[in-house]
Amino acid sequence: MSSPDDPAHRPLRSFGRIKSRAIKPRQAALFDTLLPGIALPDPKAGPIDPAALMPGAAAVWLEIGFGGGEHLAEQAARHPDTLMIGCEPFLNGVASALRHIDERGLKNVRLHADDARDVMTALPDASLDRIMILFPDPWHKARHNKRRLVQDETAAEIARLLKPGGRLRFVTDWKDYADWALEKFERTPGLVWQAEAADDWRTAPADHVVTRYEEKKLGDTAPIFLGFIRS
Repeated sequence: MSSPDDPAHRPLRSFGRIKSRAIKPRQAALFDTLLPGIALPDPKAGPIDPAALMPGAAAVWLEIGFGGGEHLAEQAARHPDTLMIGCEPFLNGVASALRHIDERGLKNVRLHADDARDVMTALPDASLDRIMILFPDPWHKARHNKRRLVQDETAAEIARLLKPGGRLRFVTDWKDYADWALEKFERTPGLVWQAEAADDWRTAPADHVVTRYEEKKLGDTAPIFLGFIRS
């Protein structure tokens, strides 16, 4: 019988490379000095209780694929009483996030340097106040669409994890991915799209943080902001 860890049973990777250029020595050192103290428990070892990660936290947010960590760090600085969980498999991005966390002295961030879906599986029902997915890998070619992070299964997990009244924010600068994600989220029980007019998805929310990635304008459209609430 095949093991659950057999490659045939693992979900397809929704992300590309996990490392590119060499990590700067100062950032590399933070993997040894800072990361061990703020790393999430291994999600494959058992359930994760957010309340144990930051006792007394007013809220718990999850950012899936935090890139260079600019958005995660800024939101953490703005909301010091909120536990910010960030997941990112790209090691250069994790290194950048560690630098931001170190420089700003942030105490309310916990990181997972791997696939966010493992963390989602380990978190309890109705444990998150907000989930953010900003500019995920688009996987343009139709034959690669199955690698996109947003699938029916992911959407169902998001609905399971959000508290009633909790919010999901999905942002992309690729039209096809916006259509794809909207279709998946709208047919997921418990997720209600908040848009009432075109400006609701064309205009950035008031608390949106523009990152260097967004400024590169690598997509085929201006950013599209899809906001959902857990009913």
